[in-house]
Amino acid sequence: MSTKPEPASLLIACALGIERLALRSGDRGGADGPVTVLRTGMGPKAAERAVTRILADPELREAAVLATGFCAGLAPGMHPGDLVVAEETRDAHGSTPCVGTELLVKELVRAVPGRTVHTGPLAGSDHVVRGHERSALLATGAVAVDMESASTLQSAVRTGVRPVAAVRVVVDAPEHELVRIGTVRGGISAFRVLRAVLPAFYEWHRSLLLPRR
Repeated sequence: MSTKPEPASLLIACALGIERLALRSGDRGGADGPVTVLRTGMGPKAAERAVTRILADPELREAAVLATGFCAGLAPGMHPGDLVVAEETRDAHGSTPCVGTELLVKELVRAVPGRTVHTGPLAGSDHVVRGHERSALLATGAVAVDMESASTLQSAVRTGVRPVAAVRVVVDAPEHELVRIGTVRGGISAFRVLRAVLPAFYEWHRSLLLPRR
């Protein structure tokens, strides 16, 4: 009788302590296989260093990687607490296609009912984007921007063949600019949404048929 192989690990990467707090205070049950929540630090270089280092661990050799945390929405009508599922991440170094976008959308709708889920390209930047830069990124077709997702996924696929995805929660949008996270309603709303998304991430991970070497 054949034995089912051990499921590969899931690495969930975020940049900020408050993002990791939201993820760690969410529902940690229901995972199919080991789950690691990594705080990378802010910015693309910090994300690249942290992700490359942790994926050198033999136990994470085939880990699926999901970048998450907060982002800035680019399109008019977006609100804090909206979700963004990337079809691809892109920055000056290129683009990385994401796996299982449709499944993630379906599971996020189930996990966080009533929240709007946007899909499209997720842009990467090495600084906080405001004003005309936001409009310029929107003109490229991107729906949101953050500083770590593109670098996280690029680093993940550079170290080996693996499924990658990015899900972000809008904390800052054109009509709802963030002043200080955690002290404004938008920041609190985004925190609560991020805390509720883990079941969707686990379902995405469960659905993957990872290549075994």
